[in-house]
Amino acid sequence: MVLAPGSEPVERSTRRYDEWRETLRHDFVALDVAPDRSRAASFAGTARSTTLAHLQVSEVGSVAQTCRRTPQLAGHDHREYLQVGMLARGTASLEQDGRSTVLHPGDMALYETGRPFCWSFGGDWVLQVFTWPRDTLDLAASESAAATARRLDGRSGLGAIVGGVLRDLVTSPPPLSAPGAVRLADEVGGLVVTLAGERTAGAPVAASERSRAELREQIELHIAARLDDPDLGPASIAAALFISPRQLHRLYAETGESVTRRIRRSRLEHARRDLGDRRLADASITHVARRYGFTDLAAFSRAFRTAYGVSPSEYRCAGRALP
Repeated sequence: MVLAPGSEPVERSTRRYDEWRETLRHDFVALDVAPDRSRAASFAGTARSTTLAHLQVSEVGSVAQTCRRTPQLAGHDHREYLQVGMLARGTASLEQDGRSTVLHPGDMALYETGRPFCWSFGGDWVLQVFTWPRDTLDLAASESAAATARRLDGRSGLGAIVGGVLRDLVTSPPPLSAPGAVRLADEVGGLVVTLAGERTAGAPVAASERSRAELREQIELHIAARLDDPDLGPASIAAALFISPRQLHRLYAETGESVTRRIRRSRLEHARRDLGDRRLADASITHVARRYGFTDLAAFSRAFRTAYGVSPSEYRCAGRALP
């Protein structure tokens, strides 16, 4: 990504995964993107960006996926940016600096491209992204490390003011002279820094402030975005969300269902949906099984029969929904 002094909006749309990765790299930074393979037939992604001096204003949307800035990608890029993501549609989670948070429409969060981060989207989503070169903002490294991946409420208090300004920049960017654009980019950046500072004032340095319900929601998003990964399990989930395996198991014990059973149930539910979808009639049962993390077809068939009382092939042939 290279920020121009000012530009007209540029929109890029694609239905191909490889082009989507390149679009995100071009408009933002290099990311390891893992889309939901179950949406391959209906995949779509759109990114629209413009610039106001050194501030880039973007709106990006697609289907369920994870967008990860790995240590390798962050380490190989000499350009560092501070970004604010404000969710316009869907549900998302953001991880950085040992924290993670869940966002709903109207929420926003701050993150830096010079360090690893990960966005997870569990369904269709639209995210408005505001990008400043890191060195243009008056935010110390320690302050940034305390402010990233924290939910900022864009609907009340100072957050409503900042959120309103950011939304207006997306929907109706004002025509400005070059000096005016610079001043506006600086002023909006200052508002973001102030909001982040207010959010972290008195916040605990360690661990998470997340409620159990919020954490469970974040885990569900993580699971939904990675059903195609055969290695998805309690250990990988705990590591990704910076919690202990014991905490994860205790959290799900409250629901009466183990983490492992929750993953398997979700895999089977998605597989059953695909097997009943006439548009996917050409997809083999093996393909459907692998799409949702089953590497052993026999094991998939046994699990499916146990859950629904018929084999995958019988279910597909019946062409009816089972309770």
